[in-house]
Amino acid sequence: MNNHLFRTSVALLGGLCLAAGLYAQAPKINFPAASPAATVTQRVGLTDIQINYNRPGAKGRKVFGGLVPYDHIWRTGANTATKISFSTPVKLNGTEVPAGTYELFTIPGVDEWTVIIHQNMSQWGAYAYDAKNDVARIKAKPTTLQSHLETLAIGVNDLRDESATLIIAWEKVRVDVTITVDVKSTLVPQIEAVMAAGGDKLPYASASMYYLENGLDLAKAAAWMDAAIAAQPDAFYLVYRKALILEKMGDKAGAIATAQKSIEGANLAPSPALKEEYLGLNQALMARLQ
Repeated sequence: MNNHLFRTSVALLGGLCLAAGLYAQAPKINFPAASPAATVTQRVGLTDIQINYNRPGAKGRKVFGGLVPYDHIWRTGANTATKISFSTPVKLNGTEVPAGTYELFTIPGVDEWTVIIHQNMSQWGAYAYDAKNDVARIKAKPTTLQSHLETLAIGVNDLRDESATLIIAWEKVRVDVTITVDVKSTLVPQIEAVMAAGGDKLPYASASMYYLENGLDLAKAAAWMDAAIAAQPDAFYLVYRKALILEKMGDKAGAIATAQKSIEGANLAPSPALKEEYLGLNQALMARLQ
């Protein structure tokens, strides 16, 4: 090899090594995600619900009937298919869904949506979607939002002991699906067993209020609240709750007298804000019964 060729080869090799070194040392750059990931966790009754999805923005585009075509399967988000999990069996608009983790697909329509609970295939988008893997299909009616919603939002709202609402909203469209869970069949036997067993520090007040709020045995609710008050004679907030039970039982005179006792206790409260709260609650109760 002549000297010129040798020098040229060495220079070229050196340049390649330098370029490789610079490339290897290049700093990592974190760019903002076009559709940021989001996780929603919510307990409904005794059921834990989790939703994992990516949130695309409208960014000046027409969403439904444009970016998201009508009457076509949609991943209900961006990137990987949206996932939803339930720790116990639930009902979605009355359709039973076993406990588990699923993919959440939808078929948006002008007047009706199909919400699809699909086996968890961990797929990207909806390109490999296969209806044979559907677990449930639920029909839902879209409603119109009063203002534009820039970013897709999926959440759980309207919480009750045994129900909630799954909400899918974007642009000016909102779709609601009622989630129903079964708490009574699990909780009531536990309450009955614990209260029957006796012992110290029983959950008298909590058990009483659960029975009141769910229309169960009001006589037991009243007896348990009496026990809670006996353990905390100055707890005027519990006395107010006893008045609520008597109101529900139809004992108007007893409810009013109990509310008046609660007011007497509230007047001695060290916190002005707490005093005002329970004066207002008891006065409202008595006004209902006049």
